[in-house]
Amino acid sequence: MEHLIELDKKHFLHPSTSIQQQQEQGSKLLVESGEGIYLKDNQGKSYIDAMSSLWNVHIGHGRTELAEAAAEQMKKLAFSSAFSTFTHEPGIRLAEKIAKLSPGNLNTVFFTSGGSESNDTAIKLIRHYWKIQGQPERRKIVALKRGYHGVAAASTSATGIPEFWEMAGHMMTDFIHANTSYQSTTEAAIQSLREKFEAEGPETIAAFMAEPIQGAGGVLIPPKDYFQEVRKLCDEYGIPFIADEVITGFGRTGTMFGLENWGVVPDMMTFAKGVTSGYMPLGGVVISEPIHEVLKQKSEGTLFHGFTYSGHPTATAVGLKNIELIEKEGLVENAKKIGAKMLEGFNRIKEKLEIVGEVRAMGLLGAIELVKDPAANENFSKELNAGPKVIEELHKRGVICRGVTYENSNIICFAPPLIMTEAQLDDVLEKVYESILSVQQQLMRTADRGGDKE
Repeated sequence: MEHLIELDKKHFLHPSTSIQQQQEQGSKLLVESGEGIYLKDNQGKSYIDAMSSLWNVHIGHGRTELAEAAAEQMKKLAFSSAFSTFTHEPGIRLAEKIAKLSPGNLNTVFFTSGGSESNDTAIKLIRHYWKIQGQPERRKIVALKRGYHGVAAASTSATGIPEFWEMAGHMMTDFIHANTSYQSTTEAAIQSLREKFEAEGPETIAAFMAEPIQGAGGVLIPPKDYFQEVRKLCDEYGIPFIADEVITGFGRTGTMFGLENWGVVPDMMTFAKGVTSGYMPLGGVVISEPIHEVLKQKSEGTLFHGFTYSGHPTATAVGLKNIELIEKEGLVENAKKIGAKMLEGFNRIKEKLEIVGEVRAMGLLGAIELVKDPAANENFSKELNAGPKVIEELHKRGVICRGVTYENSNIICFAPPLIMTEAQLDDVLEKVYESILSVQQQLMRTADRGGDKE
């Protein structure tokens, strides 16, 4: 397979990858197949996919039901545009299904190809919503630091992680970032957000956008009453609330959508990833009935927004089958049950290992933070590479995870497929313990030699 690695280096420019590292070392993993929670490489080695690849393979790998649904639809109608009032049955059926699953009065779906497009669409729709009501000055999007909303133009600008802004220059205008509120008290968080609304002027704000749990930011879970207070604050100022459910949707947190953990209904909700378990690219925006009514009554002419694959027939057919399996197999309930055990396991690891600080999980979405001084909850410096070292140790033991090192954090993230069993979870937890223990011992040896200069 060496020739494939060389072809990969020459012809395949990878996303979110160190270009220099790929050229010097080649790709780390050449995946050949997947089954259940496992991936297998070209050498025959099996790995536990503890990240569901990119937070999205909810029903696991190798599900022939989705392949059959795609093949059946392709034989009948592989693709047809949804522009200019053209439509088709799988798109209609999936829109209806998502509307029924969505909380409150979220009832109308605009389809996209993925999460970045979904968040760009939500931003454009909410600005259009204000413009047709004679308030074009309401353009500002208030989001949170450490939030991640994608890498298209507007979604990159809404993202609150500076590394994503630096690649191609300045962000788009009219994007404001409030301090991340997910690791403070609700009272302080809401006061900070209120001050941001006041400073910017509510009459200039189009919407507030946030993830129920900040995923790529490090699986940051808000205080339990945070979103109830956010909803009240947005209502007080007349500011629509856009919930980014791209990672948290379709059962990931132990409820169908993340905000349902707190009984909160947003004005718009974006989705992608788990809607097809990654078997086809698909995403969308669900809008509330009041917003849809304004669009119907006041929009004139063509809505000049849409993607070639908006409402793709094959993708929507796969989405329908995927949701059917999530419901039939009780995967939302399984995520809640196994997720609770995952958190218990994280806490056991924390009790045994000095460098483990805060641990957290909601459903099958969790994280372990590594700290230098557990009593002070002080993070390791980036120079020590604690997080990346744990990721590498896990890889050696056949577990694929993701690390976060923004703002000097060392966070190990977990988002395994929703089909995970207790036995499989126990296997992961054992390997996590072994990996962190190995890194802890390495760091202590380094400190003993005087290598830790902090």
